[in-house]
Amino acid sequence: MARTYVITGAGSGIGAAAARLLREAGATVVGVDLRGSDVTADLATPAGRREAVAAVLEATGGKIDAVIASAGVSLPSALTVSVNYYGVTEFLTALQPTLAQADAPRAVVVSSMSSLQPNYPPLVEALLDGDEATARQIAEQLAADPQTGNLIYGSSKRAVSRWVRAQSVTQEWAGAGIPLNAVGPGVVTTPMTEELRATPESLAFVDAVVPMPLNYHQPPESIANLCIWLTSVENSHCAGQTIYCDGGADVVLRGEDAWGWADARVGEYFGQLMVGATE
Repeated sequence: MARTYVITGAGSGIGAAAARLLREAGATVVGVDLRGSDVTADLATPAGRREAVAAVLEATGGKIDAVIASAGVSLPSALTVSVNYYGVTEFLTALQPTLAQADAPRAVVVSSMSSLQPNYPPLVEALLDGDEATARQIAEQLAADPQTGNLIYGSSKRAVSRWVRAQSVTQEWAGAGIPLNAVGPGVVTTPMTEELRATPESLAFVDAVVPMPLNYHQPPESIANLCIWLTSVENSHCAGQTIYCDGGADVVLRGEDAWGWADARVGEYFGQLMVGATE
């Protein structure tokens, strides 16, 4: 039986690519976007999110197998935090009870490799606290200065990746048999990055910030296919991960050490063993 997918941001970019690929494979897809999709809704507002959820439930007849939350913007404004964080977390939370009724429910969020880049911790914490009014106020303050406005996008993506990680192992998600993950693209050739790639100067800046030694800038299908696998029946145990499909940018910027977080615990662990042995 064909699976039913809900895809936000389905009107363009990664969401449109995922919708097309899934439909070609025989899946039923209900897309959500501001325009050019099955459900027209504004995920930037609480009312718009509620309307989107109601319309999706009506369009699917209350049967949803998977959600790909790919809607996002990269403007230096409060709109970015509302769409990129609350437009994901509130939407997924509202659909979770319906999703949990499926035989093989799955959910994936499009984050960004920008989640690894500089951010503004007070904004990240406000987002994770669920305080949209405060988060928007902080974002507006950052946006007032061109030097800090560019922290808004990275902060929204850091927060949503942290939300995925925290929620993935809860009773509502892992306990309900729902793998919840995120993907972190590099520079994707979509309308959202068109201006960044428009001039030699801006392109040089982008390539310095997001170096991609493997195959350079990526088509939206590279992320769409990963999202499709993460929301497939075959993904039974991947949970809470932000998988950086970014042409190697993560490795170039962070280096080869992805395990250093555990090093500090080694001495503590063996210290406890020694104490236990002498007691």
